[in-house]
Amino acid sequence: MKKYLVIGNPIKHSLSPELHNHWIKENGIDATYSKKKMSENELENLISEVRQHVINGVNVTVPFKNTLIPHMDKLTDEAKRTQSVNTIYQKDNEIIGHNTDIEGFENSIKKINFNFNNKKIFILGAGGVVTSIVYASMKMGSSEILISNRTKEKAQKIKNTFNNIKLVNWGEIPDFDVIINATSLGLNQNDEINLDFTNVGQNKLFYDVIYNPSETKFLKVGKKLGNKCVNGKLMFIYQAFSAFKLWHGVEPLINEETMKLFD
Repeated sequence: MKKYLVIGNPIKHSLSPELHNHWIKENGIDATYSKKKMSENELENLISEVRQHVINGVNVTVPFKNTLIPHMDKLTDEAKRTQSVNTIYQKDNEIIGHNTDIEGFENSIKKINFNFNNKKIFILGAGGVVTSIVYASMKMGSSEILISNRTKEKAQKIKNTFNNIKLVNWGEIPDFDVIINATSLGLNQNDEINLDFTNVGQNKLFYDVIYNPSETKFLKVGKKLGNKCVNGKLMFIYQAFSAFKLWHGVEPLINEETMKLFD
């Protein structure tokens, strides 16, 4: 039986096992998928287990999307461009780091029929997923990308990767068409972003990468102000779809039953 898992810290909120095990069962694949909370000093051992085929594939969430890179033998173009790895597999005896977050974000935006062409994108946060969102937004033709993070040094690192983005001081709210919460603020029900959105206007897109809980305070505020609000469920499903296809050579179904797993 093949063994797959998602690693992170925290990891409790992750619904990856529910989704992957649903698809594994649906496709009659002899495999299991679980989640594991890890610390950085355990990563080397994890990769050695992948090398020995004890583990057949790994998904990666916060805070390891960048820290795992030195442990890889090879990065795909997507992982290299974004300096972010969320999917690991072995091919020709090499450990390969890939990034399915780009596809996940892009497909989630297409699915809600929102056009990024010539739009101003404002991203809150500078964690491992942000470079994927920046890259996908550029691919979709956005006119300007602005990033704000509580620790400016982290935002500067992203600017070093994509020098045409603009940095905004935390607390400042520039003009935007799309605002994306890519911070972890919202994973806990009492989390507050503490930013004032009262003057942003209506008909913008408020997008939260968080999918569990399904409506964060950030999205509640956006809705109250008359904006379109979307959580990270679709991005999560589409990035998982790409990882599943890569590992098993099968395109799993994304249907009503899949969506119900997260209601």
